[in-house]
Amino acid sequence: MALSILGYAAQSATTPLASHHFQRRDPRPDDVVIDILYCGVCHTDIHQARNEWHGSVYPMVPGHEIVGRVSAVGDKVGKFKVGDMVGVGCIVDSCQHCAACAAGLEPYCEEGPTWTYNGTDRHDGLPTYGGYSERIVVADKFVVSISDKLDPRAAAPLLCAGITTWSPLRHWKIGKGSKVAVVGLGGLGHMGLKFAKALGAEVTLFTRSPGKEGEARKLGADHVVLSTDPAQMAAVTRRFDFILDTVPSQHDLNPYLNTLALNGVLCLVGLLEAIEPPVQAGMVVLGRRSISGSAIGGIAETQEMLDFCAEHGIVSEIEMIDIKDINHAYERILKSDVKYRFVIDIASLKQSA
Repeated sequence: MALSILGYAAQSATTPLASHHFQRRDPRPDDVVIDILYCGVCHTDIHQARNEWHGSVYPMVPGHEIVGRVSAVGDKVGKFKVGDMVGVGCIVDSCQHCAACAAGLEPYCEEGPTWTYNGTDRHDGLPTYGGYSERIVVADKFVVSISDKLDPRAAAPLLCAGITTWSPLRHWKIGKGSKVAVVGLGGLGHMGLKFAKALGAEVTLFTRSPGKEGEARKLGADHVVLSTDPAQMAAVTRRFDFILDTVPSQHDLNPYLNTLALNGVLCLVGLLEAIEPPVQAGMVVLGRRSISGSAIGGIAETQEMLDFCAEHGIVSEIEMIDIKDINHAYERILKSDVKYRFVIDIASLKQSA
């Protein structure tokens, strides 16, 4: 029997999110049923709810930073039991047989991953709905364990903001002796600082906003460079092995490329639009530098990240909100008025019905 679920949904690109009842599938033998406790709010939720990426399907229940407790498991599930604290991130399925999936890189599935929301279930063809809701049903292969050493509220954004920054740092083997810079101090940037520092790197924050030095240092930055100051930028010419660029809007990459050392890498994790203004190829060619990109990590990598966080006491900096305040929270995100991630207390959902 399908599950009747209460959630919060966008009914169109121009209407505010509001209470909405919908159905989730009857659990399959390999499924885990999760009572959602907390759900982080990602800028992607805004893009999708407002159809800014031109692929939105309504009604849409956003949310892909999900933490909750297992309330039921299918007959073929041996990894989880009722009562376990677990998480679900940006994807809930993949083909599981292509080269990317075989390598544990499910987000890069050659047939396309199944997104946690605004996606289509590859088995029954029904739409997927996200974590702004009371319960979710997910195949066990796409569920991760949340250690009791972590505050589950502050762990929720790790399922997107955390893994988005962890994955490239691990892929490019950042560690002791690495000189790393992070561009932007937001939901992604603050996690990039924490992870790079915990991995042993010397960490610098690039920011356009004066006055962030104290805050950046608390989060792990050893140095802060004001990117609008030519003298400060000149002082770090050819300095960095790796730059993690978390800015989600178009911006000039050329000043940052000039701060990369020989063989340095600038990795984009926030920008999905065209690069504007154009990159000066000479900066890339003559320094043997690379411009790269990275999405979220695979499920095994996500679990590795969560275990690392539990070991090192790393969580996101959050502000808790009730679900009724989600539309206001969206506007605050657009104004960069959050430090550094909103998390919805899903217990407030029933009060809003």
